[in-house]
Amino acid sequence: MRLGPQGGRPTEIADALGMKQNTLSHHLGELEACGLIHCERQGRSLFYAVDLKQTASLVDYLVNDCGRGRADIAAAVQKESHGIADHGPFNVLFVCSGNSARSIFAEAILNHIGAGKFRAFSAGTRPGSQLNSYAVNILNRNGLATDGLRAKHISEFETPQAPKMAFVFTVCDAAAAEDCAPWPGQPMTAHWGIADPVKAIGTQAEKGLAFAKAFAELNRRILAFSALSIEHLDRLTLQRSLDSIGLNRP
Repeated sequence: MRLGPQGGRPTEIADALGMKQNTLSHHLGELEACGLIHCERQGRSLFYAVDLKQTASLVDYLVNDCGRGRADIAAAVQKESHGIADHGPFNVLFVCSGNSARSIFAEAILNHIGAGKFRAFSAGTRPGSQLNSYAVNILNRNGLATDGLRAKHISEFETPQAPKMAFVFTVCDAAAAEDCAPWPGQPMTAHWGIADPVKAIGTQAEKGLAFAKAFAELNRRILAFSALSIEHLDRLTLQRSLDSIGLNRP
């Protein structure tokens, strides 16, 4: 679900669940046979994704058929369909594993193009990270402010004193699959997975190109996000729009 609707590779799912590949393959086969997930080949990779419509039907069946529509059960799963209550600026948190490049890019880009409408933050799930020098160079070349940017652990945003988020986006598959504390106020969430430029190998020029590609893809997605009429969209329409932004893999 956390990698939905775009899905993830079996290796990523196995790592997230701590499951052996052959055991995972068995469960994926059963879920696919039930229609709760589907598989899509992209290049040499297989991506397994939840079928949100079928999953919603399953939840509805469990509540209304198995649970006989009990009010105390239904109240726990029913969500209001109105839009975001606030009218900005909206707090937005970008999460990745290291908070050294991708989420830092997203924080800087949104604070630049969404000033007045958004306040962007970023964090990582892995402690002890630092800003990547290639990432800082890309931001400087694109005229984005780097003053005050630093690598932060996600725990900074899980305290009662932390800013209340309207949106939380994961930008790497590892962070999306990890357990995080529940976010107060039930912010809108989506997964915008971007290939990790830190893992790029080769010459300095080839590594620099990987960072430039990650920056360009995040810039494209954030431009699309900032153009949404958030105040005028109900939560279901807004969720579909957020998912759609992340569906195109870089």
